[in-house]
This record gives sequence, C-alpha cells and structure tokens, in this order.
Amino acid sequence: MRAVVQRVSRGEVRIEGRVVGRIGRGLVVLLGVAGGDSEADAAFLVDRIVGMRIFADDAGKMNLSIAQVDGAMLVVSQFTLIADTNSGRRPSFTKAAAPDEARRLYEHFVSLARLRDVKVETGEFGATMEVDLVNDGPVTIILDSREK
Repeated sequence: MRAVVQRVSRGEVRIEGRVVGRIGRGLVVLLGVAGGDSEADAAFLVDRIVGMRIFADDAGKMNLSIAQVDGAMLVVSQFTLIADTNSGRRPSFTKAAAPDEARRLYEHFVSLARLRDVKVETGEFGATMEVDLVNDGPVTIILDSREK
C-alpha cells in the first residue's frame, strides 16, 4: 500500500463539479492499494500518517502531529500510485489490487483513520475526481507499507 501525504492549508475533491470532500488545515492522502496488501498494511500506514510530526510548533519546528493541530485528513483512492513504469512508455497497473479488494482495503484505511482523533473526509472510490489542494510548505512524503 502506498500513500502520498501532502501537508495542506486546504484540500477539496470534486466529482462532476460537486464537492464530495473538503478540509482546511491537514493532510491530503493519495492512497494506492497493491495486490497482496492487507489490513495490516492499512493499519501501519494510518499509524504512521496520524503520528507523523510534520506540523510546526510555536518555534516553527516540524514537531506536531495532525491531531495536535486539530487538523483533518482528506483520503483519495489513487490506483495509479501502484503503476509499474519499468518497461515501455505506457504504465502497467497489473500490480494494483483488484477493484473489490482495493475498495475493501481503502474503506478499512478510512475506518481506521476515523477511529483516531482526526476528522476524515474522502473522495469516491473508483470515480474520476478533481483534487484541488494548497500544499503547505511544500511538504510531501511518500510512504510504502512494504518498506517497514
């Protein structure tokens, strides 16, 4: 399971012009599920993301977690994070989980995140979405549950 985590001052997801998820200060998490991923991968990433100290404290040092700054999380499914670009010009997505399994693990990730002290908004699994965000910093971190 891979996640691209961006610290944002705001984030929004739209489908056909309709807002389906919106946050202020917090994290936009683009989440890709690979074949063979499990609930343990989701739990690992949720724990890492919620516990990451990437928000500034009073001294301006990245020392606070999302919960400590009363931030929110916007989670967006993105199977293209699992792309294999090692051969040719067209990315292969054969390593991505099958849609039903990916949806199940995406929803499990979201449910685990909601159990933490963080407001969680989402996009819509499988939909074509427009993601609008203002990266704060910029701060962008890539996590892969297989690189524990």
